[in-house]
Amino acid sequence: MNRFRHLLALSSLVVTSVSAVAASVAASVAASPAQASVLAETACPTASKAEIKRSTAGKADQPPRGSTAVKGLVTGYIPTGLAHGGVAAAKHKGWSEYGYAWWDDRDDVDPEHRALWVRVVCRPGAHKLSQLRRLPVDIGTFRWNTKIEKIGGRRVMSRQGDGALGHGKYVGWVEREGIVITVMASEPLVPDLGRIVRAIQLS
Repeated sequence: MNRFRHLLALSSLVVTSVSAVAASVAASVAASPAQASVLAETACPTASKAEIKRSTAGKADQPPRGSTAVKGLVTGYIPTGLAHGGVAAAKHKGWSEYGYAWWDDRDDVDPEHRALWVRVVCRPGAHKLSQLRRLPVDIGTFRWNTKIEKIGGRRVMSRQGDGALGHGKYVGWVEREGIVITVMASEPLVPDLGRIVRAIQLS
C-alpha cells in the first residue's frame, strides 16, 4: 500500500458521532452576532462529514486538489510533480485533525519519492511551541529527537521523518491559539520546505 494511502486510513480511525458534530454546528448557529464574530476570528479549520467519510475510505484524487485542498487553509506553494492526493481527517473527543497529502508515482522507498502532507490540528488551549510534544496524534508526534528552528520565517519544532512518515523532514508550529499546523516533506522536497511553510496561511 502506498505510504500516504496508509496515512489517510490511519488518521481517521477514531471519529466522533454525527450527533456531536451536529450539536457543535447548532451551537455556532445559535451564537449572538458578537459571539459569531469571535468564533469567526478564532475558528479552526475542521473537516465536514463528507470529508471525513472520504478520508476513512482512503480515496485518492488524481489529479490532486490545489492550494485550497484543506478548506480554511491555503497552501500557497505546492511543488510540481505530485500526481495524487487525498484528504486525511478525523474528529476525536475534544480535538480534530484535517489535512491533505500529495504524492508522486514513485514507490515509497525510492529516495526520489516526492510527497507532501499539510495538516491542521485543532487543539483547544494550545498556545506555545513546547505543547507540540504532547500533541495527541497517532501519526506525526513530536515526542523525541526534536529541535526548535526557524523555517520559512516561522519558529517551528522539527524532526526527521521516520516510520509512517517516511524519509524527509517534519515540522509544526502554533499558528494561533488552539490551531497547530504540521508539514511533512519527503527528502527531495526538503529544500523547498521554507517556501512551503512561508506560503501557508489560514483563509
